[in-house]
Amino acid sequence: MRVGVLSIGVSNLFSITSSLKRLGAEVMILEKPTDAVDAFVFPGVGNFTQGASRIKRVKEDLLSYINSGRPFLGICLGMQMLFEASEEGPGDGLGFFKGRVERLRAAPKIPHMGWNRLHSVRYSPLTENVEPGEYVYFMHSYAPNPTDERIVLAITSYGLDFPSIVGEKSVFGTQFHPEKSGQTGQKILRNFLGISRR
Repeated sequence: MRVGVLSIGVSNLFSITSSLKRLGAEVMILEKPTDAVDAFVFPGVGNFTQGASRIKRVKEDLLSYINSGRPFLGICLGMQMLFEASEEGPGDGLGFFKGRVERLRAAPKIPHMGWNRLHSVRYSPLTENVEPGEYVYFMHSYAPNPTDERIVLAITSYGLDFPSIVGEKSVFGTQFHPEKSGQTGQKILRNFLGISRR
């Protein structure tokens, strides 16, 4: 199985590529999606405005891939870029999901950094075999506020409840870093690869 990982200069690709390779995937570092891959991952850390600027030249390629029905996973900033806009600053996201990314105003401390619990609210093949309350690793100050709550697959509490996994059909986003989330993260990435093989 070939998995493309987007490289636009807003993420450290070593952890995610290493995790995918350990699960048996052939990883291709790409500047845009291609038909040569079975699934695609958009990792990212940092500022929404910077991310929006970096994806401008490949925006249509990303949306074309997402709309093709092939599995797509956005991680952290990559998840936020699936939405329309962010309070963090100017710039347009992909707009695949309706809603804005908002600051964690009720959080006891910003950024939200470290381990926190995951609570599924809807069934998804992405969270198969993930038990309620398992821990995953976060590093963020903003989180999406989706217009359609039906895309929220899991939540996490940090002063308030925020979406930690969103998804619709074969398009998913995780606000946490599965590649840094130990066995739970590996289960989620393994499930993503399983979806890609169907």
